[in-house]
Amino acid sequence: MPQDIVREQVTEALRQAIEQARQKGQLATTDGPPIVLDLPKRPEWGDLATTMAMSLASIEHRPPKDVAQAILDNLDQAHQIFDRVEIAPPGFLNMTVRRELWFKVLAQIASEGNAYGHSTIGQGHRVNVEYVSANPTGPMHIGHGRGAAVGHAIANLLAASGYSVSREYYINDAGRQMKLLGQSVHARYQQKHGCTVALPQDGYQGAYVEQIADKVPAGTLDLLPDQAVQICQDIAYKEMMEVIRGDLRIFRIGFDTWFSEASLLKAGSVQTSLDELRQRGLVFDQDGAVWFKSSAYGDEKDRVVKKQDGEYTYLASDMAYHRDKLRRGYDRIIDIWGADHHGYIPRMEAVVQAFGYPKEKLKVVLVQMVNLLRGGKKVEMSKRAGEFVTLREVMDEVGPDVCRFFFLMRSSDRHLDFDLELAKQQSADNPVYYVQYAHARVASLFRVAAERDIPVPSVAEADLTALVDPDEFMLIRKLSAYPSVVQGAAAALEPHRVVFYLQELAQLLHTFYFKHRILPPAADKEESDSQQFVKDVTVSSVKHREPLTPALTGARLALMGQVAQVVRNGLGLLGVSAPERM
Repeated sequence: MPQDIVREQVTEALRQAIEQARQKGQLATTDGPPIVLDLPKRPEWGDLATTMAMSLASIEHRPPKDVAQAILDNLDQAHQIFDRVEIAPPGFLNMTVRRELWFKVLAQIASEGNAYGHSTIGQGHRVNVEYVSANPTGPMHIGHGRGAAVGHAIANLLAASGYSVSREYYINDAGRQMKLLGQSVHARYQQKHGCTVALPQDGYQGAYVEQIADKVPAGTLDLLPDQAVQICQDIAYKEMMEVIRGDLRIFRIGFDTWFSEASLLKAGSVQTSLDELRQRGLVFDQDGAVWFKSSAYGDEKDRVVKKQDGEYTYLASDMAYHRDKLRRGYDRIIDIWGADHHGYIPRMEAVVQAFGYPKEKLKVVLVQMVNLLRGGKKVEMSKRAGEFVTLREVMDEVGPDVCRFFFLMRSSDRHLDFDLELAKQQSADNPVYYVQYAHARVASLFRVAAERDIPVPSVAEADLTALVDPDEFMLIRKLSAYPSVVQGAAAALEPHRVVFYLQELAQLLHTFYFKHRILPPAADKEESDSQQFVKDVTVSSVKHREPLTPALTGARLALMGQVAQVVRNGLGLLGVSAPERM
């Protein structure tokens, strides 16, 4: 499937020109750096620019301008893709592409539809993406929500790039925290029945613990403490998993696999993993405990995997879990973790290497904290009282779309300020509303056209030669860049790149809408909209004086349709809806 058709053809033309210059003896090097295309700093300089001549100059031991001239002399005009190519100091090649090639971008979008931006670069390689994996000891908070949005978007990007993706949730349903939850519920249950007992140290104090205690069956009070705590733990686990699954359904987050930590212990996989590494000389006994020699693989020190009391550490379970994932044959394993687990990365890289795989097989994406604001002021929470803002509460207030978009607006390794009041605004200041409205605005244009019996042609039917304004080609150039954005975001595991792109595309759309006519002026409903969505632009009077022929109307409507398609595709990768009315 072709990707960024303009850049593809320009790159090929430059490659052939360089090769011809070599064959003629104008260039000596046989192996230069890859061709990189950028946007010129000023639109009048052209559509695309390359610094290839400057990259080759040091190898050729010649001035960049001379190298650029050698390339230019061999740009085969038979390609018929350039209107103009100029050399700018110290050796830039600025290229203006023929309009007909830009029209092919619109045809490509129309042909590929929802698949525009997809590629086969992943070649079907199998990737496991594990995300959320919140302990079932309480409702998910907004930090979990950000991890869910990031993980789901990364999985979508990889799938769109031709990888075979498995989405996985690791349930931490064993160990000290689950026992502590059971003890906390048991204490609340006893208190409800008149017993004077205190919560366990570091116990769970949220109101949800009392709600779970209400569901503990009568007669539990008469059981032995260990039996009663186990019953409370089992009920709490079931209740919290139902809450977590329900919240994820509302958040439109799905998984192919729910993997239980308890299943590893039940199957003896944790001990099997340690035995395997002991045979390799990487597990040893010291001071009554069992240790993993992680320092052999770059960790700052060795780690305990089995304590003196015989209890496994978290690391031991994680070792068995990742051994299981490695044995499932994935080409790459991606874990989405909270930023507070940064120090844990060297340990898990050591685990991967200890089992005989390169550490690069594991990639950890860290997700920073979310600061919840209301009107610019931080929403205070108390850990001591068990009070925190749940993901469900935020979704109930602003909706899943807004949550997902806000969580993805910044690089995941940067702290995020989430302002609830801003998230509810229906204005250009609200980023998600601004982008979604771009899609809704085009849908509104099409409805008005239908009401007035104005035909909306397909790209194939439209007379695209009527498009001559630079603003039209700014939109088309932006549309052509979308496949490269998706590919780059997938390679870097950075969904925020798609968000940035959509914000820029939406701004171009809104600006174009207010600057230029799209439909004839008679009872023109498109002009009734507020101009509040125009950002960083002074609306000119062009709209009120430019001639609008039926051919131009049709061409602009066809262009608008492709803008809406790309906005819809981008939002889809982020898991955000593209409404037709707002």
